[in-house]
Amino acid sequence: MSGGELAIVLHTHMPYLEGGEWPVDPAAYLREPSGFGTWPFGEEQLFEAVASCYLPLLDVLDEHPGRLTLSLTPVLCDQLSHPGAVDRCLRFLTELRPLTHRLDADELRAAGEPGLAVEIERSASEYEAAASALVARRDGPGGLLGALGRHAAWTSSATHAILPLIATDDGIALQLQTGIISHRRRFGDWDGGLWLPECAYAPWLDPLLERAGVRSSCVELTALLGLGSPDHLRPLATADGPALWPIDRSVIALAWGEGGYPSRGPYRDYHRYTTHRHRVRRIDGGPYDHDLALAQARADAAEFVASVRQRVSAGGVCVCALDTELLGHWWYEGITWLDAVLQEAERQELTLTTLDAARQRHEPVPAPPELGSTSWGTGGDLRTWSAPKVAAFAWRARAAELALAATPTTQVSERSLRELLALQSSDWAFLADWELAGDYPEQRAALHAEALVAALGDPSRARPQLRGLAPWLAGWG
Repeated sequence: MSGGELAIVLHTHMPYLEGGEWPVDPAAYLREPSGFGTWPFGEEQLFEAVASCYLPLLDVLDEHPGRLTLSLTPVLCDQLSHPGAVDRCLRFLTELRPLTHRLDADELRAAGEPGLAVEIERSASEYEAAASALVARRDGPGGLLGALGRHAAWTSSATHAILPLIATDDGIALQLQTGIISHRRRFGDWDGGLWLPECAYAPWLDPLLERAGVRSSCVELTALLGLGSPDHLRPLATADGPALWPIDRSVIALAWGEGGYPSRGPYRDYHRYTTHRHRVRRIDGGPYDHDLALAQARADAAEFVASVRQRVSAGGVCVCALDTELLGHWWYEGITWLDAVLQEAERQELTLTTLDAARQRHEPVPAPPELGSTSWGTGGDLRTWSAPKVAAFAWRARAAELALAATPTTQVSERSLRELLALQSSDWAFLADWELAGDYPEQRAALHAEALVAALGDPSRARPQLRGLAPWLAGWG
């Protein structure tokens, strides 16, 4: 048995991607998508995550309950719980995806690539299986969201806002309390675990987190503590806030870093698409071999567990925090890898723990006095969401928040608060900074800013979107 413990933390989040009504002919959807976005930046991203990540992850969580820490963002829960979302997802899986697979298979055969066409057809069978699994989850206790919620101990801010960039204490309280209220209303008990969006932290947040009831959060302190330092293996205590768990970048990088496991040759290449955004090639360029890739995932899991055992041989808690959607959605074989990690931990006698359980056994040590603003974004600071390239997103959200703060409380409508929450999402600046979605993030941010102004004047003038965002608001001021 190794001397320390591994805490796998999966942070589960998708931006608010509300969709519209589907046309009778699914082919029409490829020409004229509805909702906030157009393919592939609209609600289809959520549906892809359901099929490739959340449903297979649930099978793993059900098989290994209580062995990792799962957070669900309230904004993701808002979408999964909204009437019609699961039905739209089923139509995506049973109508649109069979069509796009068939079109791509025909195109590949016509191009003299029958082997790649066979892989497209194998991939299509996974969407069929996902549709069946979704029906079973939908019809089970609490539906799909209830199934996820049974494993989710941690929550987050309402719409995944970068808390250090919010202008007012009232704005931070709105994000925190709305998220916490939503979690409690949906899932019952909450033991104080809160994922700070993007691990964005600043010391002045401590009393606000404490006031909200937060008892544990994760922080990125690699630049301060040093990569691989044993100081990452101990929770930190601040004078005014929750226990801070440093994430262990030296271990995270094995699964999510330049040259990490997902970059190995046999895995499916995420970045090379067919016409309708399916994937049929390995990272090393050859045709994808599913069995070979799964064997690689199991080998990488054994290597990962062995590395962590060495890392914690002298004791402590190694916190390996990952975006849940890395597994299955971005790294196609990632769910297989996670399942193998959980099995390998038992075989190699590595203790797994949740952070809520670890807090009961590990006394925090005093945090370094030089804590500053940090995140797990580029550079370990806030530049991904505030550098000149994307500064307009931060300033627009702050200006809207201050305009709302200057409005008499009696004139602050629930719709205006929801538009502020949507505007504050970290996703728009992130997508713009990484140039992942064209002008979509700018359109979204501008839409919410305009709708907030409209809602402050006359809520009935605001566009009829945001049907399911933040059903339980904490209030303002």
